Amino acid sequence: MTYRKLSVLTLAFAAAGFSTVLSAEQASQQLQEQQSADSGANSNKSKEQVEVIEVKGFSTSLIKSLNDKRFADTVVEAISADDLGALPDVSMADALTRLPGISAVRTGGQASEINIRGMAGGFVFSTLNGREQVSTSGQRNIEFDQYPSELINSAAVYKSPKASLIEGGVAGTVELKTTSPLAAKKDHNVTVNLRGMLNDRANEIPDGTEHGHRFSLSYQGKFLDETLGLALGYARLFQPSVSTQFVGFAYNAEADIDGAAEAEPNELISEGFEMQHRGGEETRNGYMAALEWVPSDKLTLKADAFLSKFDTEAFARGFRVKFDGANAAIGNPVIENNMLVGGTINRKTNGNTRVELVNDDNTDNDEVLSLGFNADFEATDNLTLNFDLSHSAAKSNFRNGLLWSLVAEDANAAVPVVDPNVSISYLLNGLSLPSVGFNQEAAFTDINRVMVSKYGIYPYLNEDEVNAYKLDGKYRLDNNFLSAFEAGVRYSERDYSNDRSVFEYGSDGMFLSSQPPLKLTQDMVKVVNFSGAFSHFPSYLAIDQQKALNAWFPQGVPQPVQTWGTGNTGILPEQRVTGGPDTAWSVLQSGEVYENVLSAYLMANIDTELLGLPVTGNIGVRMVETEQLATDLTDVGGDATLGAQNIMDEAGLVNTRYKPGVIGQKYTDYLPSLNLNFALTDSDQIRFAAAKVMSRPPIDRLASNTSYTIDAITGKVNGSSANSPFLKPFYATQYDISYEKYFEDSDGAFVAALFYKDIESFINTFTITDFDFAAAGFPIPAYVPGTEPGNPDGLPPVSTKPGDYTTAVNNENGGYIRGAELAYTQVFKFLPGFWSGLGFSGSYSYTESEIQQQVSLGAQTIDITLPGLSKNVATATLFWEYQGFETRLSARYRDKFVSEQVAVEAQTVNFDGETVLDYQASYQINDQFGVLFQVNNLTDEPTKSYFGTPTNTGTIQFFGRQYFLGANYVF
Repeated sequence: MTYRKLSVLTLAFAAAGFSTVLSAEQASQQLQEQQSADSGANSNKSKEQVEVIEVKGFSTSLIKSLNDKRFADTVVEAISADDLGALPDVSMADALTRLPGISAVRTGGQASEINIRGMAGGFVFSTLNGREQVSTSGQRNIEFDQYPSELINSAAVYKSPKASLIEGGVAGTVELKTTSPLAAKKDHNVTVNLRGMLNDRANEIPDGTEHGHRFSLSYQGKFLDETLGLALGYARLFQPSVSTQFVGFAYNAEADIDGAAEAEPNELISEGFEMQHRGGEETRNGYMAALEWVPSDKLTLKADAFLSKFDTEAFARGFRVKFDGANAAIGNPVIENNMLVGGTINRKTNGNTRVELVNDDNTDNDEVLSLGFNADFEATDNLTLNFDLSHSAAKSNFRNGLLWSLVAEDANAAVPVVDPNVSISYLLNGLSLPSVGFNQEAAFTDINRVMVSKYGIYPYLNEDEVNAYKLDGKYRLDNNFLSAFEAGVRYSERDYSNDRSVFEYGSDGMFLSSQPPLKLTQDMVKVVNFSGAFSHFPSYLAIDQQKALNAWFPQGVPQPVQTWGTGNTGILPEQRVTGGPDTAWSVLQSGEVYENVLSAYLMANIDTELLGLPVTGNIGVRMVETEQLATDLTDVGGDATLGAQNIMDEAGLVNTRYKPGVIGQKYTDYLPSLNLNFALTDSDQIRFAAAKVMSRPPIDRLASNTSYTIDAITGKVNGSSANSPFLKPFYATQYDISYEKYFEDSDGAFVAALFYKDIESFINTFTITDFDFAAAGFPIPAYVPGTEPGNPDGLPPVSTKPGDYTTAVNNENGGYIRGAELAYTQVFKFLPGFWSGLGFSGSYSYTESEIQQQVSLGAQTIDITLPGLSKNVATATLFWEYQGFETRLSARYRDKFVSEQVAVEAQTVNFDGETVLDYQASYQINDQFGVLFQVNNLTDEPTKSYFGTPTNTGTIQFFGRQYFLGANYVF
């Protein structure tokens, strides 16, 4: 083992610069540069030394991470480049969840959103090379699976801020960094990684892809006597995306099922459930480039670029059951907590209880681009200036093509009709799969009974970009209290747009004579059986969507457009069609958000002694001025004196009701921060941090898009104005204190921390039931469009009626989040022989909060915990290294938490606790060539959720194990 002696104050000084996370090697390099320039200065302080540990193998990455944490000037967790290159992680999301207090929400079996200290991803701010990143999600939090771990050199999670960091993270700030080519150890270095992949559940999915691969190639080179550096990287991921799932729908209907006294509330009924095979392919191509030039000792110039394209082709095949519970006949009810969890659901004569056969094909094309230029200039011996110019852009094009089928009495009839004899038996079984039964089961695989009744496509197109300009200055001092002053200013302009469009044909609840159903042929279908734990579910017909659409639309499938719809009452009378569709939501939910931010900060870096103890850290304040604006369409009833204008959609329809405009607000915040580090001994230190922090609302929540929809079956009108440019940020005052013990007789550390966040307010989203939209001025027709008396399809008239109205405001009811964290890492070098390669790294965090939020389940409102909060989160890695061989087993555990699941629409549910195990083994044959084997999700851990209590099943979804076999070569 090799030791280097570094001054505590020098390391703190180095860590307080523009690179906020330093490895031991970087800190040593800066120390040597400073000693050459300031020979003899602070000679007394330079004798105070600490130990920097350097070891080889997997443990190297762990110890480098501890060194980063040890010498940082804030409360921070870090991952080194070696760690990222070796862990069995598909993306940065998986890698970050191995840090204390960090957990992930799995989407499609992959970690995507991360939670920090019990707070959801919306409270997490992220940067790449210190620059704000926009997201393909339409929110603030980036999707970390968009960032290949092979292209990221280091990562840090700041749990306490400092004034020089960009504001935005109440939970914390995640900083990702790509490589600095002049910091490479070799003059030229090429690394190649190739891994094959197998998913063991793919063979259960019809048309599921079983194999995939990962490939990466990178180059780092130094030229012109190490004054010019170039780094290039490419990483490709192709993987199957498969799952088998049961999803229960939200409890949004009510009826008096048990016949109890009128004083008792009605029972709540789920909208239904679905059982599906989901499959597809995910392809991610990532590119990275960096050019670094040092034309003189005083000037460093660097330009870098990062591009990631993530394309998904996915399908869903199976059933969707719609109870129509308020209008259905319910026998043998099983009721738990006033909710129906079992019974026999029968269709009434005028009801719409049904089983839909689902054949959906979805595509999602996401792209993230980040460009930056940085100039670092040493103006004098004491003054350093840094200028940074950046551009971050994200695009997401999600197209969900949905094909529904219903059971007919006779698909060969001249005028087919839906089979009204529908009976569904089911019994939920909590967090296990339910029991289900259908009287139409035999018809589900019969092309003489099944007919396609509806095709719909509802694309989401999001574009988000930010341009930022930043100037920082640092003036070094020579005194016994402050080591430097830092100051800076930043200006950014962010533009976000969301475009909705639609095409619909037919109906998911009936056969229309004007848009008749499609008769299936044998070449369009195949029979699919459920297997394994799902084998008791009935078989069904999987339909080739493209063949069906080609037959249904021989002249070509019409493309979706953003349109008011010919049935909208606000369009010109000569364009209006009785019974035509009303799709005004596609216009009203589209729009743009503009966010301009001017910020400035002043910070002093502390380097002194207090009661004989060395004290380092910083104190500062950040001023932030935010202007947020959004495009708006205000319904003024067509009154030109109030600003009504003719607004044409993409189909040429003209609406006369709305006044267009831009609305918004401007506000200013002041965010003070303090970070102190007390060096008790060379190996023991205590940190204290306090700060005021903020997180702006998700960017899509700042849109102005009040809209409503009318249920074609029930006539119920539901609307939303949950987004508004007048929403303000979340604010919190937070405190951190931690004790860090770095082992002297072995490699490792023990860390214990306490934290407390006083949340001032939240955005409270709530629902008003039985809201009379017509009385509130919304242009609601008397009947569901197409069911007016005398309609051409002969349908019974369906009157519109009040429904749910969802809106949001900033409330004043905050509360605390508090908790404790423990982390322990040790490499047992003191053990004899080959046992000396044994090591362990683990962490545990406990988080609790008094904050309760409310979610409406029909007529019932239930309290839920803060989204993203798991009281208990733990990670553990047991590893062993010996003569080039490494093996390790990693576990990530989080207990129950609240988040969203996507069914018919987003639903807030409770997720059950989960433990995810990963395994990896590798052997380095020589200095250049190595091989590896790994398994992700070793136990095929499912995702399980529920509504309120575990008896009300939400999602049960299995994703399969991922096996990798690969090799790496360095030359």
